[in-house]
Amino acid sequence: MPYSLSDHFNGTHFFNPERTVRIGGGQRGGVWRLLRARMKRDPSVWAKWPEFVENKQYPPPRDDFSLSWIGHSSFLLSFPGLNVLTDPVYSERCSPVGFAGPKRVRAPGIALADLPRIDLILLSHNHYDHMDIDALRALHRHSPGARIVTTLGNKDYLAKKRIPGAIELDWWHETTVHGAHVTVTPARHFSARTLWDRNETLWGGLFLNYKGHKIYFAGDTGYTKYFAEIRHRLGAPDLAMLPIGAYEPRSMMAPVHINPAEAVQAMLDLHAVRAVGMHFGTFQLTAEPIDAPLHDLKTAMLAHGQPLERFFTLDVGESAPLLPEPALV
Repeated sequence: MPYSLSDHFNGTHFFNPERTVRIGGGQRGGVWRLLRARMKRDPSVWAKWPEFVENKQYPPPRDDFSLSWIGHSSFLLSFPGLNVLTDPVYSERCSPVGFAGPKRVRAPGIALADLPRIDLILLSHNHYDHMDIDALRALHRHSPGARIVTTLGNKDYLAKKRIPGAIELDWWHETTVHGAHVTVTPARHFSARTLWDRNETLWGGLFLNYKGHKIYFAGDTGYTKYFAEIRHRLGAPDLAMLPIGAYEPRSMMAPVHINPAEAVQAMLDLHAVRAVGMHFGTFQLTAEPIDAPLHDLKTAMLAHGQPLERFFTLDVGESAPLLPEPALV
């Protein structure tokens, strides 16, 4: 691999600089352990998920400064003159095969054909619930001028899948696309598309600064010292997009997925004006009940004495103002 040796790349594989417990015992062991855990779910801790939940019909955003939740970690961010998608996933399953693996329980909140022209796609890493090749191909046809900003190792893979023109960056490296300044930020996670390519590509968050409006998209991450460093280097975001789902059991998931309490702490570390929850309520990934992220988020916010509107969630298909409410600034 033509990447420089660093505190998170050893010449062949990327790794987390922070001490962490690996999920499993090796390159293949981690994936197999996750698969076994999903096949042997404990009914006493796993609430029955609905096979499918009908989406409510929400009005389209009222202005250009809007945030709309498509589902899981997929959002549409609309600024005047710039439309951004985060980790767009439209497939029925987040899996290497179409007949097995976690199945969507909510349809995408905005149909791909109904999206406006997309200018920028923020792509955090290569897991199937974040990198949907079919969706990215469709978006390339829908918006040929859209640029993808992603992490190291993904550009060539996307090109081989007939998705050209991606910009790949290392942690703390930056680029400007359609007037938007994008910095890839560290995260505590891992990567894999198969049983044999674990950590051959990098993972991370992305920090967007568009005309002074700062948005932090965390991707997937365990709790990390980097939240405070992101704020120190890049400033406090107006909005932090933070995962709040797929966190149980903690013995397995804590190294790579924050829970709602840690998400609240991340918001505080970042000094974010507001935060929005993601990575929940769309795919059945781990052992917490489908409604646990919302309950646990409210509990954590009350425990910190924070106004609930500072860390909010949207329903699938729902929109909200992208800029902070005056009372929260």
